[in-house]
Amino acid sequence: MIIGVPKETFPGERRVALIPDHVPALRGKGMEVLVEAGAGEEADLADAAYRQKGAQVAGTRQEVFARAEVIFQVRTPGANPEAGAADLQLLRPGQALIGFAEPLLALEQIQAIAATGATLFAVELMPRITRAQSMDALSSMANIAGYKAVLLAAGEFIKIFPMMMTAAGTLKPARVLVIGAGVAGLQAIATARRLGAVVQGYDVRPAVKEQVESLGARFVDLGLDTAQAEGAGGYAREQSQDFYRRQQEALGRVVGANDIVITTALVPGKKAPVLISAEMVAQMAPGSIIVDLAAERGGNCQLTRPGETAAVNGVKIMGPLNLPSTVPCHASQLYAQNLSAFLLHLAQSGELSMDLEDEITRQTLVTRDGQVVHERVREFMAPAATA
Repeated sequence: MIIGVPKETFPGERRVALIPDHVPALRGKGMEVLVEAGAGEEADLADAAYRQKGAQVAGTRQEVFARAEVIFQVRTPGANPEAGAADLQLLRPGQALIGFAEPLLALEQIQAIAATGATLFAVELMPRITRAQSMDALSSMANIAGYKAVLLAAGEFIKIFPMMMTAAGTLKPARVLVIGAGVAGLQAIATARRLGAVVQGYDVRPAVKEQVESLGARFVDLGLDTAQAEGAGGYAREQSQDFYRRQQEALGRVVGANDIVITTALVPGKKAPVLISAEMVAQMAPGSIIVDLAAERGGNCQLTRPGETAAVNGVKIMGPLNLPSTVPCHASQLYAQNLSAFLLHLAQSGELSMDLEDEITRQTLVTRDGQVVHERVREFMAPAATA
């Protein structure tokens, strides 16, 4: 079996789907690795490093797709709709494609991948179960995003994070509120605490209170009925507009009391819920900062401009995109581990297994034999087809 690793083509994407250090383990299972020349250069991984570990380096992208039976990508055409469209003509029936695919949002691209006959595994659909933890790329990238969000805030903040007692006086610590205590939010809490801030964490799911407090932050209880807030896989469930209205009203008091607010709230397959209104921003002190990690899905703040930093009444609202790509070395390392573990799970006998009795295979398999086979993706497509 040959694993192909093409260079990423999404604008600004610096990650690579496989690093040299993971080549020997794959070769030890009888697999070969074929990397497009320059695929790792944005992560400071030279072609020579891949060759040294036993990989082959292809001169063209076409060669990678033509020879490989399995393609590793950070962004498949689903998550790279414009530049990735050129890869559709390179895919072939039976070829496996593994990577991020935005399967619940990029429905047109998913149908286009299916039409090629290729088999698509979308890593963001990985079930949150114990035996899949080493394959959970979404959590790996969320960890990095949460960490980097705090550093962005610290770099823009006009004060320092920790309390300092000096001969010239005492400096008060920064007050940080993290909204959403998933993987990204918990990492943001941990990073802000390490920098010395006083941290609060809020999540619509009451079950995460213990996790927030274990990191040294105070859990914010808004007094709302959140009994049905947690959905499948531990993700937040979409709530009613009335719930979001009451949540905004209660959150407003908390937001205004903090210097930095980091938002991470997402609902799979949906536009990000707006949790911070323009009125709430107006209550924040000049110099305060909002880092909206949901910017790629529209943002948790009403005033977020994806990919930009907006200034409103002295409050900076940052809408960063693709934060893991800003740390390409370690992001690629984690992602490569996730994909390698996943492939070794799928190919325990040396060939790809399509055992749909296995939860990991069933939940990540999106297209096969010219059809979209993932039940949930098909449900999302049904309304789109009748719209």
